[in-house]
Amino acid sequence: MTDDAARHKAKMEKRKAVQDAEVASKTITEKGLLIVNTGPGKGKSTAAFGLIMRALGHGWRIGVVQFIKGAWSTGERTALERFDDLVTWKSMGEGFTWETQDRERDVAAAGRAWDAAKAMLADPGIRLLVLDEINIALRYDYLDLAEVVETLKARRPDLHVVVTGRNAKPEMIEAADLVTEMTLVKHHFAADVKAQQGIEF
Repeated sequence: MTDDAARHKAKMEKRKAVQDAEVASKTITEKGLLIVNTGPGKGKSTAAFGLIMRALGHGWRIGVVQFIKGAWSTGERTALERFDDLVTWKSMGEGFTWETQDRERDVAAAGRAWDAAKAMLADPGIRLLVLDEINIALRYDYLDLAEVVETLKARRPDLHVVVTGRNAKPEMIEAADLVTEMTLVKHHFAADVKAQQGIEF
């Protein structure tokens, strides 16, 4: 063994010992998580849908409620419809707020979406629930923030919930177990590239 290889092996042995000790120190083996994907960068919903694919690989039942995005066709929805025995999908929004330009209509749509979400929260068979763009509905006060946060905190212990959308409220972040902020470094839209099938939808 060369000196470089020996140094690398010794370094990795120390790293493994530290990592093993860290893992061994954790005492909770299972817990339903409240996961927040937020920030100005692209990929918040995409990350949630990737988690859905992982959960489906384990045979979990999944719920999805889309709060803002309307019923237009997207690749992820089309793909997940193939798992209709495991995935319940509700697109309850009416499009982005600048498209509807009707606050009363947006509030009503968000209320219907929240009702659908509460029904899924109460379904004991669902293991993972994605509330897509609920942070947007909360940002514009379409829903009562305190009610949403308290309801999510009171979810059953084995249910994982993912909430997406930029500008997550501090109360949501405080309640969460895991928060990831997508940071915008560079976006093709700024270079005049429109949304593309298979990338944005």
